[in-house]
Amino acid sequence: MITLALIMVLNIFTPSPTIYDYSFQTIDGKTKNFADFKGKKILIVNTASKCGYTKQYKDLQKLHELYGKQLVVIGFPANNFGSQEPGSNEEINAFCEQNYGVNFIMAEKVDVKGDAIHPIFQFLINQPNPDFTGEIKWNFEKFLINEDGKLIHRYRSPVNPLDQVIIGQL
Repeated sequence: MITLALIMVLNIFTPSPTIYDYSFQTIDGKTKNFADFKGKKILIVNTASKCGYTKQYKDLQKLHELYGKQLVVIGFPANNFGSQEPGSNEEINAFCEQNYGVNFIMAEKVDVKGDAIHPIFQFLINQPNPDFTGEIKWNFEKFLINEDGKLIHRYRSPVNPLDQVIIGQL
């Protein structure tokens, strides 16, 4: 029988999970491990092609171009809000390239809430954040991760990727 003291000792020596414990599929079907990005910051954004915030793709691309040596930008298309991402992975990829010149990493289309939530978003929404935790409210929420795989801050949709609150963290 495991005692409470033993459980407490095991918890002390069991590292809390980081983003490096997860992987995802890119929009073109390749497996990517977050551990590949150790030593860089990561900005994860749930995206949609038919949203009032879709124009943020342009600024995400600019952020990638300006800070790509120290920051990995990853877009995760999701159709969870107002059916604003109805396309297939191929259609989403073409839209992003043709309209915004996106060449930062795009993941395959996932769910960012509900019963089928992707494990990375289940992890992210439960991370401590100074302003809020819990369910994603809309498209283009942003999660900024530090070089050690821990959440620095989470930003709601209206915060532009080039806003000083994000740039200042890089």
